Amino acid sequence: MHSRSPASRTGRPRSATADAAILAATREALVELGWSKLTLGDVATRAGVAKTTLYRRWAGKNELVVDAVAELFDELELPDSGSLAADIEGVVLQFAAILARPEAKSGLMAVVAEATRDDALRERIRASVVDRQKRLVLEGRSRAQARGELPPEPDPATASSTADLIFDMVAGSVVHRTLVSGKPVDEAWLRGFTLVLLRGLAAEATHPAAG
Repeated sequence: MHSRSPASRTGRPRSATADAAILAATREALVELGWSKLTLGDVATRAGVAKTTLYRRWAGKNELVVDAVAELFDELELPDSGSLAADIEGVVLQFAAILARPEAKSGLMAVVAEATRDDALRERIRASVVDRQKRLVLEGRSRAQARGELPPEPDPATASSTADLIFDMVAGSVVHRTLVSGKPVDEAWLRGFTLVLLRGLAAEATHPAAG
């Protein structure tokens, strides 16, 4: 199954209010019904819009759920706690709290599973969730460099590669801990994870990996 490419749209411009209502209704339906029972018709009714309105905006249920879940992750903020360790712990706790929400848990697990056979959907997840949240890594690294906790990375390619690696380590570890293992991100795990991550960053700064 492959996602349909968005059709060129003419006519009235999209309504931000309608979009917000639709995405909120999608999250509400995920909580009450779960991904498997969620339908575009039910979402349209909850949002107070015509079903055709959804199809003008989203190719199908998968794409709609990706965007609804992506909005949750936009709530993430990097705290300025005065140290890289505290900043990491602060954002990881927020991330784990969002993943614990039923709409995020059911929605994310479902679309990731669907994306294993749908390249366009995988790309949508990357663009809507992964790329948008890499801002946290870039911001945290910039602060840490300004405080002297991390060295500057003058080479753009190396800096980009390091940012990707940090994101993968943080996101992958927290998703696995909460959604796969089903264990809490408690204080002991968080401290251990942060220590391992910081040691890895220190080693990378001393002995950069070959590109």
